Amino acid sequence: MSKLFEPITLRGMTARNRVWLAPMCQYSSVDGVPDDWHLVHLGARATGGFGLVMTEASAVVPEGRISPQDAGIWNDEQAEAWRRVVEFVHGQGAPIGAQLAHAGRKASTYRPWDPRTGTVPSVDGGWETVAPSDLPFEGYAAPAALTVDQVAEVVRAFAEAARRAVSVGFDTVEIHAAHGYLLHQFLSPLSNRRDDDYGGSFENRTRLVLEVVDAVRAELPDSAPLLVRISGTDWIDGGWDLEQSRRLGVLLKEHGVDLVDVSSGGNAPASIPLEPGYQVPLSAGVRAGGIATGAVGLITDPEQAEKILANGEADVVLLARAALREPAWPLRAAHELGVPFEDAPWPDQYLRGRWR
Repeated sequence: MSKLFEPITLRGMTARNRVWLAPMCQYSSVDGVPDDWHLVHLGARATGGFGLVMTEASAVVPEGRISPQDAGIWNDEQAEAWRRVVEFVHGQGAPIGAQLAHAGRKASTYRPWDPRTGTVPSVDGGWETVAPSDLPFEGYAAPAALTVDQVAEVVRAFAEAARRAVSVGFDTVEIHAAHGYLLHQFLSPLSNRRDDDYGGSFENRTRLVLEVVDAVRAELPDSAPLLVRISGTDWIDGGWDLEQSRRLGVLLKEHGVDLVDVSSGGNAPASIPLEPGYQVPLSAGVRAGGIATGAVGLITDPEQAEKILANGEADVVLLARAALREPAWPLRAAHELGVPFEDAPWPDQYLRGRWR
């Protein structure tokens, strides 16, 4: 039996396999509302056999969007628009998760295919950004440092977004604490220069993430797993690193997190050793602390993915760019790994497309 196509259960949620769709921003919403593009994009990956389908980073407040075109879940209209996506994905036999996010100092930027770069000015629909400290990300406008009261408002916004996600049927939520966005900015000494209870020591820098985890966990039923995405390292000396990630993983498990989705980088320009599976050792390092992990990053080959799980370096693999190129990657992987037709995640409508 292929390890990749072995079901996995976290609390009351069972995913039919361990090939999960990573969150990938589509930059295609108006006022944060998901539309037909999101239905087709996520629906295609559900019919393509992914074990869990994850939404893009969905902002918990308007100023938490990466771009003015980002999806959100800060109001009920947005949540209701997600409902039909949730129902379609469920109809294809897959659970679906909502990634909850706040971009912090990396908010209010142009979407990737816009030739303009940097911070979007207010005349073009942009806004002032916020962060733990008033240090800008390279090439972006300087953010305003959050007050302690504003930090508490961030925690409440994540909790309210989680409540909305549950109300429209999402099976799980993932807290985005990676890629240089707000929660990662609090974790890393490179972006957090605070001298209060949210800065300085490891305990202080991890305080906000744990407060968000506790608030979100309280909004979820006991049967719903909670995921957290982190950057396992900043790839910069003196920044956030694997040892701190392992320590955080231990704390996250104690606070009710069920799986840590381990990516890397994004908080400052860095030299990153891009090669197939380059982030897998980070997943393995966090997993050594006793919590389930997901590996992501240049995982493109079925045998490569199978080996990661067989070696105990992760409990699931998440595909991002490979899934953009090939919505039915799991179906091809099942064929190449010799998974019996009846055990592969084929939708009835596509059964004639099976290899023989």
